[in-house]
Amino acid sequence: MPERINAVKTTFFGKGAIRLIGPELKKTGISRALLITDRFLYQSGLAQKVADVLSDAGIEYAVYYDVKPNPSVVIVNECISAARAIGAGVLIALGGGSAIDTAKAVSIVMENGGRVEQYEGVDKSSRAGLPLVAINTTAGTGSECTTFYIVTDPVRHSKMAMVDTNCMVSIAVNDTDFMSSMPPKLTAATGMDALTHAIEAVFSKGATPVTDKDAVWAIRIIMENLPVAVRNGADEKARTMMAYAENVAGMAFSNAGLGMVHAMAHALGGHYNLPHGVCNAVLLPYVLNFDMMKSEFAPRFEVLADAMGLSYNAGSAAQAVVSAIVDMNAEIGISPKLSDLEGVNPDDFQALTALAMHDTCMTTNLVPLTASDVTEVYTAAYYGNQ
Repeated sequence: MPERINAVKTTFFGKGAIRLIGPELKKTGISRALLITDRFLYQSGLAQKVADVLSDAGIEYAVYYDVKPNPSVVIVNECISAARAIGAGVLIALGGGSAIDTAKAVSIVMENGGRVEQYEGVDKSSRAGLPLVAINTTAGTGSECTTFYIVTDPVRHSKMAMVDTNCMVSIAVNDTDFMSSMPPKLTAATGMDALTHAIEAVFSKGATPVTDKDAVWAIRIIMENLPVAVRNGADEKARTMMAYAENVAGMAFSNAGLGMVHAMAHALGGHYNLPHGVCNAVLLPYVLNFDMMKSEFAPRFEVLADAMGLSYNAGSAAQAVVSAIVDMNAEIGISPKLSDLEGVNPDDFQALTALAMHDTCMTTNLVPLTASDVTEVYTAAYYGNQ
């Protein structure tokens, strides 16, 4: 069967890469932009660095700087109004997944009409979105290079997962000057998000030799460099390698798909407004414990163990992988169980299960799941039952 591989048209990597945006935008003839970011990046001066690049390129701009973690429909609608007010021909997202996902949602609604809630699911839009530039400030979400975006529905208290080739970024920038100030907790959480992307890409029923190549490389690099980046955010090599790894992991899962971990994390994070990377990191070993009971996953666990450089005997690859992830979480300061996270209540697990089962990421899980399977994993993760 023919396969399609989605990729960003232009990606800039490395220290000082932000300077390359201006000449690239000049080629398009676009004269007005909306810069979408959060209050911290606006007040820290990083947004001004981007604004200076736009000014030098002769592009008029406005700034929306009220993006928040787990961006909601309300924030998307505010951004749409701001983009229309300036007549934006391009959207410039500065931040991690929250800013970039917001920009993707705005892009799709601007060119396709309607409400963002209408685009939950797979390829729900009919036209390419407004052109996007994504300036990544974290090393985890991969949002700058994927067909995915996530928006929180405040009515259902859940995250809506959109998978749409029409939301692909035109220009992606991974400039380590914009990543070096990430605090250790954010570095850890976003790094584990990237690791989960790569692992779930290997386990996805949409995996191919191309996506496996990317995912395996990303797993190795993250395992080697994430602890270093958490310990010392000024380590230029570790930051650079994490930037490459999260991008490559993003390309892997964008083309292969995700699975149970992300579906459960979306429900958990949307309901309690918890950091997405932390939700993934806590859930990951418990989902893998569940997966190791399914024979379909056995050869995939060996792929993961080899990528992580682990020693294992016949039949022990799965346990070696789970142990390595538990050890990684402990080393970088991630909580070992859901009961450590603020607000999580087992009484909500059936409702969370219903949301997870509805999540788009479940469609590419390697094996079919029941609601009782999902509730069982939530419960094990809450009490720390490995």
